[in-house]
Amino acid sequence: MHFFVGAFSVSNIAFIFPGQASQFVGMAHDLHAQHEGVRNLFARADSVLGFKLSAVCFGGPEEQLAQTVVTQPAVFVHSVAACELLVSRGITPSVVAGHSLGEYSALVAAGALDFETALQLVGERSRAMQEAGEARPGAMAALIGPTDGEVIALCEQAADAGIVVAANFNAPGQVVVSGEREAIARLGTLASEAGVKRFVELPVSGAFHSPLMQPAADRMQDLLRDARIEKPSVPVITNVSAVPVDDPNVLRADLIKQITHSVRWTESMGSLVNADIDQAVEVGPGSVLKGLMRRIARGVTVLGAGTVDDVEQTAAQLKGEN
Repeated sequence: MHFFVGAFSVSNIAFIFPGQASQFVGMAHDLHAQHEGVRNLFARADSVLGFKLSAVCFGGPEEQLAQTVVTQPAVFVHSVAACELLVSRGITPSVVAGHSLGEYSALVAAGALDFETALQLVGERSRAMQEAGEARPGAMAALIGPTDGEVIALCEQAADAGIVVAANFNAPGQVVVSGEREAIARLGTLASEAGVKRFVELPVSGAFHSPLMQPAADRMQDLLRDARIEKPSVPVITNVSAVPVDDPNVLRADLIKQITHSVRWTESMGSLVNADIDQAVEVGPGSVLKGLMRRIARGVTVLGAGTVDDVEQTAAQLKGEN
């Protein structure tokens, strides 16, 4: 699937794709109801995954949608569907990026991965990460207030209680940590003593983006070694590098590394600014990335593309029709 042939190009625009935790019951239902192409996409997804993803997306229950093995494919398919609709309206990016799982959506948007290959990889990634979380239970928590360096220092102090690392550098003053439960608890105590504004444990099924996910990284290395990854039509800012990448071998390596390495989102969005990007579209469910961008670079306007109305309004605005 290669979206950009013959499409109208809007300069200095980025497509950014959300990751896990942007899901909600009812997601993509209006896209599915109103567009045959989206119905076809979900039908292909149901076939590839071996279960009716569409039914869980549209009707829940929420507990099932929140399972990693369901959440990741759900967010991915919703994002690709929204991307197809934007491109069909003549909107294409000059650069793409995705938060964790969202990197797969970004690679499809850039033509580096086709939809079926990416979905198979996402399905295996979600299973491998859930299984790794069950084999070595861990925890994650968000720290609000401290700098990146202060969080790294807290992780080093808490390491005497077990593995704990900075997992997501989401925005200035918002960092997620990941690791063994005892070490996360120890870090929470240290954060309180250090006067950290907020320390919130997250409802996740594993210690994502930490060394506890190494079995999942090993599994994905085997799969990605054989996956067909093309040179992208536009650069992809990867989570691991935080800079624009167009080398398929680097994209492959970064997809493997991202499972156990930090998501460098603050730096990634800084790369957009350095590339003179002043408009971005959050393509897929929710508005998490829009909120992060307000904390990272207020000069970048982030539009939404998660619903039918979002897609129409965003396309009209970017083409100067409103």
